[in-house]
Amino acid sequence: MLTASLGITIAIVFFLLMLSGFFSGSETALTAASRARMHRLAQEDNKRAALVLRITDNPERLLGALLLGNNLVNILASALATTIFLELFGDAGVVYATLIMTAMVVIFAEVLPKTLAITNTDRFALTVAPVARVVMLVFAPITGAVQFIVRTTLRIFGINISEGQLVLSAHDEIRGAIDLHHSEGGVVKGDRDMLGGILDLRDLDVSDIMVHRKNITMIDADNSNDAIIAEALACPHTRIPLWRNDPENIVGILHARDLLRALAESNWNPEKLDILKIAIKPWFVPDATALQDQLNAFLRQKTHFALVVDEYGALMGLITLEDILEEIVGEISDEHDVDMQGVRVQTDGSVIADGSVPIRDLNRSLDWNLPDDEATTIAGLVIHEARTIPDVGQAFTFYDFKFEIMRRQRNQISQLKITPVRPKASETKE
Repeated sequence: MLTASLGITIAIVFFLLMLSGFFSGSETALTAASRARMHRLAQEDNKRAALVLRITDNPERLLGALLLGNNLVNILASALATTIFLELFGDAGVVYATLIMTAMVVIFAEVLPKTLAITNTDRFALTVAPVARVVMLVFAPITGAVQFIVRTTLRIFGINISEGQLVLSAHDEIRGAIDLHHSEGGVVKGDRDMLGGILDLRDLDVSDIMVHRKNITMIDADNSNDAIIAEALACPHTRIPLWRNDPENIVGILHARDLLRALAESNWNPEKLDILKIAIKPWFVPDATALQDQLNAFLRQKTHFALVVDEYGALMGLITLEDILEEIVGEISDEHDVDMQGVRVQTDGSVIADGSVPIRDLNRSLDWNLPDDEATTIAGLVIHEARTIPDVGQAFTFYDFKFEIMRRQRNQISQLKITPVRPKASETKE
């Protein structure tokens, strides 16, 4: 009778260890499963994938139920094993039970199932999802009470954990995945830059990528029609701001196609044209507008051109739909674009750059990582870090690059030499 009872207890212990392995493997698989892949499978009418998405929508409740089940079976298995070894070896059975159960739990209830789950994450998650759902329902009242106690305790210490709070946003998770796959060779640099550019739209303002006002081609509306037409034909852009009395007083935007149509209707007689009637009303946007918002505004307004003003209404620059698209796909050039070479890579690895080159363009083309939070152009970065307007010949070293001023026009750095600074041998060894 004693032998049969002992055999049943041993069988129960092994069954509990199997349950513990199930809980451990389920925790690993369900937390590591790709939600993007599950979403795609759910759209293909895979009911188990839809169930995985549903139960992982509340990760705190899922983990609470699995951890609760895991601890219950582990403690019960250890208690039963202790009674078995006490019967067999007396008081020394406590030590034997502790050593043997620790090894059994670590190997067969933790490492083995988690290794299996992590090597077949999605398949494992699809398999265990229905049982995990039942476990969540059974332990729902207990896990709810545990969550309340945990949140209340943390709130006493000034830590407020709200429901559904995430450590990383979805954008951060996607960006991290892109960078990881790029470092592992799974995503080429061009694709990484394009995907990163899409994610950056919500973090950038129009002032970060606008064409500065000193680089805008504008036409005086008081000029003769012949002069305006000549300047418009010489301009590489199709949309040209018109000003009157003051360059900041923009009175219209002249579109080359509208000008050509008006000329054709007037039998190619420039004197019959009223240039301001041909021009469209200028659209002004604040310099603090987010790029994502401006892109949506371009789509709503069905226009591609806007003038950027600061909080005082002063003209800061202009932005086009093409400028925003270039943040995603890189530089877009056509047969009418003027080739403005702003970056020249030297044979020694250094770079000669115009001061007006945007930091983001430099980072993208050379795969550098210079900060662009405080300045938009490379000259602005040097001035910000130097805390002064440097003279020709001065050099500064920061962010592992040496910046040497080569040319300056008044208060503007027009050209500089940038050299990556290699770490010393002693620093490399460390």
